Parts: sequence; structure tokens; C-alpha cells
Amino acid sequence: MSTTTAEALKRAADVFPDEVVTEAHVRHLELPYGVGRFALITLDNGFDHTKPSTFGPQSLARLDAALDQVEKEAAEGTIAGVGLTGKPFIFAVGADLKGVEVLKEHTDALAIAKGGHDVFKRFAKLAVPSFAYYNGAAMGGGVEAGLHCTYRTVSASIPAFAFPEVFLGLVPGWGGCTLLPNLIGADRAVTVIIENALNQNRQLKGAQVYDLGIADAIFEAADFLEQSLLWTASVLSGEIEVARPEPDRGEGWDQALARGKEIADSKVHGAAPAAYRALDIIDSVRDGDLQKGYDAEDRALADLMMGGELRSGIYAFNLVQKRAKRPAGAPDKNLARPVTKVGVVGAGLMASQLALLFVRRLEVPVVLTDIDQERVDKGVGYVHGEVDKLLAKGRVDQDRANRLKALVSGVLDKAEGFADADFVIEAVFEETSVKQQVFAEVEAVVPEHAILATNTSSLSVTEMASELRHPERVVGFHFFNPVAVLPLLEIVRGERTDDASLATAFAVAKKLKKTAVLVKDAPAFVVNRILTRFMGEIQNVIDEGTPVDVAERAVEPLGLPMSPLVLLELVGPAIGLHVSETLHGAFPDRFTVSPNLKAVVAAGKRGFYVHDSGKPELDPEVAALLRQGDTALTEEQTLARVLDAVAQEIGLMLDEGVVAEAQDVDLCLITGAGWPFHLGGITPYLDREGVSERVNGRRFLARGVASVPA
Repeated sequence: MSTTTAEALKRAADVFPDEVVTEAHVRHLELPYGVGRFALITLDNGFDHTKPSTFGPQSLARLDAALDQVEKEAAEGTIAGVGLTGKPFIFAVGADLKGVEVLKEHTDALAIAKGGHDVFKRFAKLAVPSFAYYNGAAMGGGVEAGLHCTYRTVSASIPAFAFPEVFLGLVPGWGGCTLLPNLIGADRAVTVIIENALNQNRQLKGAQVYDLGIADAIFEAADFLEQSLLWTASVLSGEIEVARPEPDRGEGWDQALARGKEIADSKVHGAAPAAYRALDIIDSVRDGDLQKGYDAEDRALADLMMGGELRSGIYAFNLVQKRAKRPAGAPDKNLARPVTKVGVVGAGLMASQLALLFVRRLEVPVVLTDIDQERVDKGVGYVHGEVDKLLAKGRVDQDRANRLKALVSGVLDKAEGFADADFVIEAVFEETSVKQQVFAEVEAVVPEHAILATNTSSLSVTEMASELRHPERVVGFHFFNPVAVLPLLEIVRGERTDDASLATAFAVAKKLKKTAVLVKDAPAFVVNRILTRFMGEIQNVIDEGTPVDVAERAVEPLGLPMSPLVLLELVGPAIGLHVSETLHGAFPDRFTVSPNLKAVVAAGKRGFYVHDSGKPELDPEVAALLRQGDTALTEEQTLARVLDAVAQEIGLMLDEGVVAEAQDVDLCLITGAGWPFHLGGITPYLDREGVSERVNGRRFLARGVASVPA
């Protein structure tokens, strides 16, 4: 490492004194077949696998010192090769994100970028071959450290191998964008760096790492290091020769870049720069000039580290990984009561999805009820069918499949089904009177300790419980569709819900592996209230005269997973109308009921679009229904109006105490609506664009939270 970079890394280390340092331990061993002495570097931060090893400034310095030692030994001819591996179950998971959060200066960010390169490049410059042994989870900089080595092996049982950088708002900038396409070709590199990252950070397994050509050999976990060292000896002795195909640097490279841009455009619509910077670097290294790629990576890393999208991405990551595990306002978990049997009222699609989730996660008896035997049988059949699909995919074995199916049953008589249930959830028609009747019937037959949960998306939990003898045990338990995909669970405390019932709800949510957020009993809670205000403003500008395509394109700069009207189609226009009517009743000055949406629902249309050409196009029958005014806004005007409405609504929700903090709003939007990390949910973006202060006179988050510290 150069003196300049070493000094810059030391400055960065001073900025980040709380780094969990990953040591680089060097030990020596004799390889078989008379190959000679071998130096093995093990990365280890001193904790078990629950705290993975990362690279901060001091950790890079430790690895650099280890390389000083083995470089000298290699030059002296006292070792035949150098290996790099990790502690049990973990190779290394990249840069320490806490260090990035505290960076204030572009020069410090550039030092981190150059520091990683300067250390990792030393593996390729050694006088002897270098070997990376991916023994466990490897991400980001961990993957890149191995790419700089001459050869790589991977454990067959490795659970996670990925470049998550683009997902967070960075690029793989310590060699990933440069080395990977030159190793496995641009198209496969685009899959790993762009496509997987933008598909919710999809992970590779060991076999995929090998099949892609990232690793040269794959071995079982039980004796992974032993087999890797035997393979290493065979390579060094010349018995094994590793052949790698030359990448297509012509038309194939062009096609890969075009595919990468299509993926980025479809996912972020140009709203976040990371994917495009990564593609630029891949484009620049098609001639094999690695240093040119490293220089481009340095610039991209430094720029992105100081940008709002990455800070929002790290903020979002911390919400999902940390805040989600400690829900704000949750009562003492010791108050929770055990749940040994679950009842589900209703046997429609949502109720059946809930039954499947409960039986898979809790593995307790689950009983469905409905108004006739045909519906009950259909609900139970759905669950059994989904378990059979899991069996076919190898997700469960035959014994577990049999056990899960045996735990699910259906009855017509609630007294028969729920007499010994500890937790009963209703998923019936979204009307207060219907739900009140259901709860009255359930309360009459369940034990006194049983929790009564409602999956309502917008109705008052307090009102639902108002006529019960024990309203204190009623809690909102609002899932998001599809239940198996979206992690959010809004847990709603009614006015009389007690701590024991609430604690039990949170305990169940944890076993269900859901992200639970405590929500006040307010109309439409969090996600549906914000989405309805958001989509309502889009519908307002359409009703006033803005063309549908202009209104849809207006929000593309946000990079949302889908456009407002495509989302409406997914939710269902009738449900969207129902929620807007509920909110109009509660807040008539801000929530409107679109006459055009009412017309679409009345006509029985499933949405505004037809998809005959493979992409959404305005349905001519819907176009004929639309009655619009003569005020047409531009895309910019539409976006400003939508953002102002969202900022106002979130400000009011926080004033009302719907959730504890703005962070909970963002956590809900990320996990319940799929809003992207580069927005940080939404409040970091509203702060960054000045919308929060323009509308509410204040930021949602303090400076330095999801932004560069002041």
C-alpha cells in the first residue's frame, strides 16, 4: 500500500473509531505431494457467525500487514502459495456500512475506495499463486478479495454469495465491476451485479457460484478446507490445470450491457445512479485494462458514498435489519401467552394464505371456518395443495408435509373448531358490522385468554371490539398481499387492547417471521393511508384533465416497483375505492373519491389497462368511461403535487401518533409496499428534495440520518 493511501486510511479510521476490526491471522502448513510450505490467512473479527467479518479501515490495515508478511516470504521462496479463508460459516461480507455512514468528506470516501484496491490487488502481485477458499457467506468486498486471487474454491453449502452494492446504492468497487466480467463474461457479470441485486438482493448458492465460473472447484462443507488444500497442492504440482474460457468481448459484451440497462430501467427508471455507474465500469473494461476499471471504481465509490441514494439505502438496510427486530412501543415480551392452536374465520384466498403461514411457522393445529362446507373444503384444499408444492420443490420432506397437512382442518361450527383456540384471526368481508358479528360469535365459544385478531386493512379495531365483553383482547393484525412475499405486519392497538394481548400478537408475529410495526387505531393505519393519498392525488390530476400516461410517467423518477395504476390493478379497483371511501369519511378535506374510479368499478373493469401487447395500454373501454376536466398538468407539476400530498399526510400521521417515528413509516413502506431502498422508504427522499420543509416547515429526519452528516 502506498504511504499516501495508508495515511488516508488512518484518517478514515480516526473518523470511525468504533470499527469491529477483522484480524487477518497467518499460519503455515505443509501441503501434500511435496509441494512445500503454504501460508493461510484467516479473516476473523473474534465473534461467532452471527456477527460476520467486515472490512473497515483498520481491518484493511490488518490484512495489509498480513500481506506484508506473506509477500516477503513469497519473494524469498519460503512458501509455495498463499490462501485466504474466513472463520466458521463466514468468509467476509464486505465493507463495514457503519463506517460509510459517518463519512463527511469526498476525500475520505476516495481513500476507502483506493485503500480496498491497494490491499486486495496485492494478492495478484504475489510471487506465488494465491487461492481464495469461500468457506461461508461472502458478499461485496468479501467476494472481491477472492476475485483478486489466482484461484478460488467454494463450499457447496455456502448460504449467501452476492454483490448487494447496487441494491444499496453503491457499486462493487473493490474490483467487482472490473474483475468479474473479465472472469466470467459480461452477461453473467450483469446477472450477478445488476439483476440479482435489483431483485431484492438475490443470493447465489455454492453450486451456482461454481457453475457461473466464479469458483474453479466446489467441495462439501464437512471437509471443505482439507479438500481445498488437496486441490491447491494438485494445482501447484501441475497435476490439475485450470482452464477458463475467454469472454466474448464483442457483440456479446454489447448485448450484456443492453440487457443490464433494460433491467435497471425496469427496476429504478433512472431514479438511482448505482446500476448505471456499474454498467459504465463494465463497459470500460472490455479490453481487459484492469487499472482503468479500478480507477473508475474508485471514482464511482467515492461519488456514491457521498450521495443521498446510498445514505438512504444504508438507512433502509438498518431499518430492516435492526429496527424491525426491536419494534418501537412493543410491550414486555414476557407478558405474551402461549399459542398452541389457531382459528381462522373465513376460507377465501386471504384466509387460506394465513392458514398456510400459521401452520408452516407455528406448526400447531389450524382450523378454518366459513359459511358452507364447499368453501371450507376449498380453503383446506388450498393449504394442502400449497404444502404439496413445497414438497415437490424440495422445501419440505415427506414427513413434514404429512405433518403440516394433518394440522390443518376445517369445520362449520365455530364452537367445535375454536373451543380450545388461543388465537383466532378473522379475514372476512371488509365491513364493520360483519366483523362485529363474527367477533361476537367467536367470543361466545373461545377461552377467556384467547386473542381475537382482525386482518382489516382500514376499519377501526376499537369499533369492532366495542360490543364485546372483553374488548381488551382484540388486536389488529394486518397482513399484506401476497402474504408469503411481503414481510410487513401492522399490529394495531385498539383503545382498550391490553399489554398481554399486544405482547402475544408481537410474539406470534416473530414466530411468523414477519416485520411487526405497532400502529395506532387510525383509519387505514400506515401503508394504505399513504398509498391511498398517493394514488388519490394521481386520480385527482387525471380527473382534472391530465392525460393518464402523463400522470403515470410523472412518478417514474421515484423508481417505484410499479406505476400507480398498475398497483391499483394489483390491489383491485373495488378495494381501492372502498379504502378511499373509508378515508374520505374520516378526512374529507384531503381524501377524495374519484368519480372515474367509481365508474371503472361499476363497469366491472379489473383496472385501467389491457395487456394484449405484453405491456400495459389504456383499455379503450376505460378511456370511453373517463370524464375529465380541462386542467392538464405536466409531469413535473404532477410529481410535485403528489409528493406534497404524501409529505403532508405523513406529517399529520406523526402528529397524530399513528406510529412512533418517521422511521416506522419508512419501514412500513419498504416491507409492506416494496418501496425501494434508494428512497429510504420515502421520508429521506422528501427531506433530500426539500419537500418536507416546503410542506411541513421541517425535516422528517435529523441531518446525518439517511444523509451526509453536517
